Amino acid sequence: MEYQRLIVCHECDLLFRKPRSVGGCRATCSRCGATLTSLPGAGLSLDWICAVTLAALITFCIAQSFAVIELHANGMTSEATLFGAVHTLWSGNMRVVATVVFCASILFPLVELFALLYVLVPLRLGKLPPRFNRMLRVVQLVRPWGMVEVFMLGVLVTIVKMVSIAEVVAGPGLFALGALTVMLGIVASFDPSRLWTVRDEIVLSQMAGVRWSRVSSGRGRFTRLLRMRKAGSLPAITAKRAGLVGCHACGLVQTRVERQIHQHCSRCQHVLHERRPESLTRTVSLLLSAGFAYVPANLLPIMHASSLGRQEDDTILRGVAYFWSSGDWPLAIVIFVASVLVPMLKLVVLTLLTVAARRSSRWRARERASLYRIVERIGRWSMLDVFVVALTVTLVHFGSFAVITAGPAALAFAAVVILTMLASHQFDPRLIWDNADAAQSPTPTMNDGALAAPLHTNRNS
Repeated sequence: MEYQRLIVCHECDLLFRKPRSVGGCRATCSRCGATLTSLPGAGLSLDWICAVTLAALITFCIAQSFAVIELHANGMTSEATLFGAVHTLWSGNMRVVATVVFCASILFPLVELFALLYVLVPLRLGKLPPRFNRMLRVVQLVRPWGMVEVFMLGVLVTIVKMVSIAEVVAGPGLFALGALTVMLGIVASFDPSRLWTVRDEIVLSQMAGVRWSRVSSGRGRFTRLLRMRKAGSLPAITAKRAGLVGCHACGLVQTRVERQIHQHCSRCQHVLHERRPESLTRTVSLLLSAGFAYVPANLLPIMHASSLGRQEDDTILRGVAYFWSSGDWPLAIVIFVASVLVPMLKLVVLTLLTVAARRSSRWRARERASLYRIVERIGRWSMLDVFVVALTVTLVHFGSFAVITAGPAALAFAAVVILTMLASHQFDPRLIWDNADAAQSPTPTMNDGALAAPLHTNRNS
């Protein structure tokens, strides 16, 4: 069997046969439940993604050019734009927080859109753009850090917060930001590793008439593993057991070269790791740093308010109590969950996963894998309070009448969010399954009608 016909689950290392097309459906691993990437025909077509990406770029420019919110109080007017919020934080000696807000709401989404268009447009014309692999890696690197949807929720929270003290007017930028949020959600559903299949087709068409053959030394070992599986002596065929390794960037399955520390993918040149080096050590270090930052993030003031000579400091918990006592309990719950509960749960869950992996635990591997995916998905939403602070500081700037500035907790809270996200990225979920009990290996199943049975059930291999 040629390895081009295989795919590997990046979360549990299980091997599958690659179908010719999944017909636009989403395929999930039958063992851990993770979404499988690099499948041909998954998601929307390239024409749709190219069109939505171009529309998102145009909408992004509109959202940047107009005010998102306008505030009217006692004859004075102020407005907030995306770049204006960054400028206010920067001029208020909160340059680290300003940099975080700028990167999450402006720079990274813009880089992703430009990089995608740079790759998609030539591919639709049947051409291969220069530095294809590097641009595709840029998309994969910046995508987890773009948080326009979290910024949009922060805008809505700020509107509710400001209604009680002034007249709030929605600017054109707010509607553009809402449309941009939807478009970026569609773009985020597109798996960029799919483009490698398109790239290979273009390369093969340019090399028509040339016959290529590939000999791999791992075939014999893989065949032996198939026979062991049929005999019932092996629970599941993983890439590690088969002497293979899957590229996390392009999805190509290839032979693992022994005694080579820094093996690179033969297609995209991305570094290959059978297991991420020092995964647990790095995760623990980042978790300890996040835990230390979590205490001042909740105890120190996140905003300083000055109105007619009166000074007042607000912490995150005091803000939750204010919304609860004023009757806005749904908003209080949203802020409490996003700013207090979610960071705490991330710390607890990642600590549990790290300890279990360190002890080679076999306890509830699938449930632990589900917890890991939940942490990965909700990690960005903890940035909500930072965005609310940025917008509030930008809006409430009326000289001696009322001024709000960011407090030290904003920096500590941004550090907690970034450190926990880095910790979840450093943790290798394949460690969960390395010592999983053989009894936990599932029977072959079909997922959404999109994926063939697991590789070890294929009698024609």
